[in-house]
Amino acid sequence: MKEEWKLEKGRGYYIEPYATSLFAFTIGEDWESGQNFRIAAAHTDNPGFRVKPNADIKNGAYRKLNTEVYGGPILNTWIDRPLSLAGRVALRSEDPFHPEMRLLDFKKPLLIIPNLAIHVNKEVNKGVELNRQIDTLPLISMANEDISEDQFFLDVLARELGIDKLRILDYDMYIYNIEDGSFVGVNDDFLSCPRLDNLTSVWSLLKGIHTGRRKDGINLIALFDNEEIGSRSKQGADSALLAILLEKIITNLGLTKDSLYDRLTDSFLLSVDVAHGVHPNHPEKYDPTNYTALNEGIVFKIDSNQKYTFDTEAIAIVQQLCEAGGVKYQKFVNRSDMPGGGTLGPIISSWLPIKTVDIGIPLLAMHSSRELMGTKDQAYLNSLIKTFFEK
Repeated sequence: MKEEWKLEKGRGYYIEPYATSLFAFTIGEDWESGQNFRIAAAHTDNPGFRVKPNADIKNGAYRKLNTEVYGGPILNTWIDRPLSLAGRVALRSEDPFHPEMRLLDFKKPLLIIPNLAIHVNKEVNKGVELNRQIDTLPLISMANEDISEDQFFLDVLARELGIDKLRILDYDMYIYNIEDGSFVGVNDDFLSCPRLDNLTSVWSLLKGIHTGRRKDGINLIALFDNEEIGSRSKQGADSALLAILLEKIITNLGLTKDSLYDRLTDSFLLSVDVAHGVHPNHPEKYDPTNYTALNEGIVFKIDSNQKYTFDTEAIAIVQQLCEAGGVKYQKFVNRSDMPGGGTLGPIISSWLPIKTVDIGIPLLAMHSSRELMGTKDQAYLNSLIKTFFEK
């Protein structure tokens, strides 16, 4: 966003203001000053574990990493799985205000959080609460295989980057499940995979902004970080990023800032995040008439207290888009005595007065280390986003 912009009709652009957020937009070849925005937003982060500074823990014959929980993962699903590390490392530079930033992904099983054997934890099948400072610290090596006694983890990072560890100033490293996804079911009805929340939405938005080109108006996708922890960050949905971007687009096209507000009432935002599918073993956890199933299409997420954003006119618009694109859809409302979580939609619409609907594909095992989706639902979502951007 630092460079001078020179936008042209019929072109597409993207910006990456921070390393974990991405925006892309297209300007119709027949765009005129009175035309609107079509915006779709999703989040890039997922629940898991972040490596703390001074991460080395030596415990007897073993080396472990000190971590903290990020967001709200189902902790016991991370036990006994092959885990890896990915993130960013900040290196010394000549300009202290611009350290050299390196992306790093080990792309191999590097860590594991081993379970206690049932022989020494005899009540485990009755349910055990995991302590986040004790039970979820991952094993990384034997102590006698140390690269060095001091700053062991920095040595690991430096070796992978091929640098002197003295160049490392800081790091932002996260643990992830490295297992491949797999189809499940007699007819491959399901897909079990890590991080479906919310890569399913991110993929549809990236695909949709590329393929769903309309000749008039402006299409835009906004991929935010930190939704799992409330979105209150410079790269989150509760920041000024989207408002700044919309203003820059309008003014670069020769219009005034005030003209942006004139276009918002006829613009539209899809907040795209995963939804809850009814669990086959616990249907009692869901509303008796407004539950959703895997492989039955995209989900309208409705909450009268606006934890999910909607209004009747906006839902009617998206229903017609679904029908135009041959997309199955269903509607979800929480049990009245079991309130659910929130999404990007209410956050954005609180400061951007634009018609907004929360939608997504239904999942089972949401926030597990491996989540479960229907194999048909990704195609439904892809089709809807393409239709949204081309109608």
